[in-house]
Parts: sequence; structure tokens; C-alpha cells
Amino acid sequence: MDYKEFIESKTNLSGNFGFKPVWIPDTLFDFQKHIVEWALRKGRAAVFADTGLGKTLIELVIAKNYIQKFNKPVLILTPLAVAFQFLKEAQKFGIDDIEYSKEGKFTKKIVICNYERLQYFNASDFDCVLLDESSILKNFNGAIKSQVTTFMKKVKYRFLFTATPSPNDFVELGTSSEALGYMGYMEMLSTFFANNENNIRPQEIGCKWYLKPHAQKAFFKWVSSWAISIKNPSDLGFDDSRFILPELKLNYYPVKNNKNWVSHGTPQIFNIIAKTMSEVREEQKMTINQRCEKSVELAKNHSTSVYWCYFNDEGDLLQELDKSAYQLKGAMSIDEKESILLGFYNGEIKKLITKPKITCFGLNWQHCNHTVYFPTWSYEQYYQSIRRFWRFGQTKEVICDLVYSDGQKRVIDTLLLKTENAKELFKKLIEFTNEKYDLKQNEFTQKIELPTFLK
Repeated sequence: MDYKEFIESKTNLSGNFGFKPVWIPDTLFDFQKHIVEWALRKGRAAVFADTGLGKTLIELVIAKNYIQKFNKPVLILTPLAVAFQFLKEAQKFGIDDIEYSKEGKFTKKIVICNYERLQYFNASDFDCVLLDESSILKNFNGAIKSQVTTFMKKVKYRFLFTATPSPNDFVELGTSSEALGYMGYMEMLSTFFANNENNIRPQEIGCKWYLKPHAQKAFFKWVSSWAISIKNPSDLGFDDSRFILPELKLNYYPVKNNKNWVSHGTPQIFNIIAKTMSEVREEQKMTINQRCEKSVELAKNHSTSVYWCYFNDEGDLLQELDKSAYQLKGAMSIDEKESILLGFYNGEIKKLITKPKITCFGLNWQHCNHTVYFPTWSYEQYYQSIRRFWRFGQTKEVICDLVYSDGQKRVIDTLLLKTENAKELFKKLIEFTNEKYDLKQNEFTQKIELPTFLK
């Protein structure tokens, strides 16, 4: 690489870098065909499609197109236990030459592996990578996240798929852009955002970024230049009649905290409403018994159910109270977790105790229509957890019982607010889906000269 090529390699990408589709199966719905064609022509793209709209099939078709075009292997990274769903979906639609690899060895062209097992693979073996439920990267530690990002940057064709594209933090969309090879995170900030410190140092303590009012339209047009967003087929101009969801019934069950808060060593007469994360955590710990007992009482009325908790103490108590439930623990091996999840998926296990950070992404649980959820500040985990059941393909009314202490009222209020923010984000992304955005590059007319120390 000479000096000129080095400089050009630092510029942002824009436009299309893919190829014309070579295989579009008739089994795809019209809107799915549109997404496949658009993504393949882009070559590097994000698909923000809501749960149940067929992201798995779309990913498989993209992978199959790449194989037929270049006859090279494709790597698809998935959350825990989702690989089995890919294999089942591939068999259902007659897509062969696919396997699930746990140790980096493969003989098929379409290779599926978990994010946690990427360390066993070599980026030089692939020139096309797809990330299923890419927003899950926020839940991993720095090592895995860095490993995935570095791996992605070494391949030509890159695709991100998720149902929740940073619903309450526009800034996080910059990480997706950078992973795909478009505008970098820092340049995105300087182009579309401002902050309360009037600088460009995101590490500044107390620094809060906000989207410049006059740049809002340009920002969403820019995102839509490399991402396609859809909550319903009608968002792309197609028919919704086959994708109408059953009713979602949210039930709120506050339990009373019978323990008094202690401030500076003095018990308070009246308990307060928790405001900070530390106060919420304390409120959760003080009401573990009440919340778990209420949850088991609610789940008794359903043959199949999922308990979502956050503390090991919660999971242990739920398992003690409900002898039919199987608990998924973070300390378990990947194989142990997959075994339990596969058992629940196949209907062999009827009651499951798990944590959102482990299993709220990618899994299809339409066979279950009841869940008990312990709410926290995280909207994404709340939304994704519910959408394991309330998704296209579900035939029954979905019941979600939210169990929390009376001191967690602000948590519920925050989740409701974040829900509205998420709807607004998707509305804006969809609004500019079909609009063109031109990235203006600075033109340099001066002749490039080598620095004196390189002559």
C-alpha cells in the first residue's frame, strides 16, 4: 500500500458495495424480498426489523446469495441457543450446506456460531459476516465486543440485524455505522450532535450528547442510507394483513415493601420512592421474598411460563418455590445453557427461570404466552424479553405480569417513557427510509507529497 492508498483508506464509505441478487426464493414475502435485494446491493447494511418479520430467513437467503456468487463460506453470529433455530429454519426452506460450529472447525459453506465462540474462528476464512441481534453486543464484556468489532472490520461484506436499534440513545447508532465501515463514531458526533460541555471529548465526565435540532432530518436520512427500518410490512409499502399480532396484556402487580429505609443510621417512618440505581437495587433486595412469592402465585395459572429475574437470590428462591421450574445461571457452561434452552424450546421444560442479559435476544418462544417480569431501567431488555412471546406467529393472547415493589414506581414510569421514545425513533427511521442522503466529501486539489522523513 502506497501513501495515497493509505490516505484513501481513511475516508468514509458511501454508496453501494454489494451485488445484484442471484437467488430470490418464492417462499419469501414481498417485503422480505425487498429487504434481501436492498441489503445485497448495499453489501454493508443494517436491517432494523421487528421481531417475527423473518430476519432469520432473510439472513439465510443473503448468505446463500453470497455463496452462489463467490463460492466462499459465510459466518453468521448468533445469541446463545439461536443457532438451532437457524438450522431448523434452513431445513424448513430447503437451504442446505449449513452447520453449527462450536470449535471453529467447519465443512459447510454457511457456518453458524455463538458470539461467545468467535474466538475459535479466523477472520481470513471469511469475507462475509452477518450479526444476528447485533444490539446484544452491549451486553457483552469489552473483550467479546472488541473481538467482534475487529473481526467485522477485516471482511468486505458486513450485515447487522436487530429489532431494537438503540431506542433511547441515538449516539449508539454510530457504533453500527462504524462497524459497517461508514461514518466513524467520532465524526458522527461532530457532524450531527452537540453536548453540554461544548467539546468533542465523549469521555468528559458529565458530558451529555444531544442531536442538534437543525440536523435531525439530515441525521435520520444518513442512518437510512445504510440501514432499513421496519416494524410492519406497510412501513415499506406492503400488505400487513398476514402480520397482525394478538393482544398483549400487561398486568402491573406492585408488592409492599414492609422494611423501613434507613438513612444515616435512622429508620424512616415512611418508605421513599427509589430514585437512583443504587436505591432501586436496594429496593429490589429488600422485596425479593414478596416479589418471588407473587410471581409463583401468578405462574401457577399457566402450564408454560418464563420468569425473568436479575439476582441469583431471586432465581434460587423462584426455583425453591416452583419445583417444576429450571433455572438458567450465568455460571453455567455454554453447553449447559443450550441444553436447558433447547429443552424449553422443544416443550420438554414447561417453566423457565432466566435473566434478560442471557436470553432476551433472538429466541422464538411462540409456544409460550405467559411471562413474569421483574422490571428495571433497561427498556431494551424489557422489550426484547416480551417479544420472545409476543411476535408474529403467536396465536394466543400474551400475558405479561410485571411484579415490582411499591418503591419502584419511577422504574415503571421510566419504562413507559422509553417506550414512547422508541416509537418516535422508529417513526423517524421509517420516515426517511426511501430518501437519498449524499455524504459530501471534501475535495483536495493539492498534490500529495511524502513527509520529509519518508523521502
